[in-house]
Amino acid sequence: MANFNLNKVIIAGRLTADPELKQTPNGVSVTSFTVAVNRRFAKPGETNSADFLPVVAWRQQAEFITKYFRKGSSICVVGSLQSRTWNDNQGNKRYAYEVVVDEASFVDSKTDNARVPTAAEFGEAPPMPSYSSQPSEPVNFEELQDDDDLPF
Repeated sequence: MANFNLNKVIIAGRLTADPELKQTPNGVSVTSFTVAVNRRFAKPGETNSADFLPVVAWRQQAEFITKYFRKGSSICVVGSLQSRTWNDNQGNKRYAYEVVVDEASFVDSKTDNARVPTAAEFGEAPPMPSYSSQPSEPVNFEELQDDDDLPF
């Protein structure tokens, strides 16, 4: 059997507090925050509940998030799930799980009062360009008489 390892997490929700930028003793930027994600379904007669997922971002991602996101901001985070273990003061083994950010992006549109940075403010191309699912020109596909030349 092949060795298959995959650890990919995608969450979209709202920040529960303003993210705060901190520095490690070596000067590396880091921020930790919680994203509230509503559950898709509720039991009959109950209201929807939410999961509060701990997230940590490092370096440029930490700086980007603390600059452009606030409490209540919608955010989409792509990363990996990591676990940490330690012994508490009573000697009990403790576990923590958190999403480590690889990518963070805006979710709200400009009409939702989200402030999208300009290219000059961001220092390069804006992080979330707009794409259209419709081609700008009609696509004319060539009709093939014989599919024997296809590579599949």
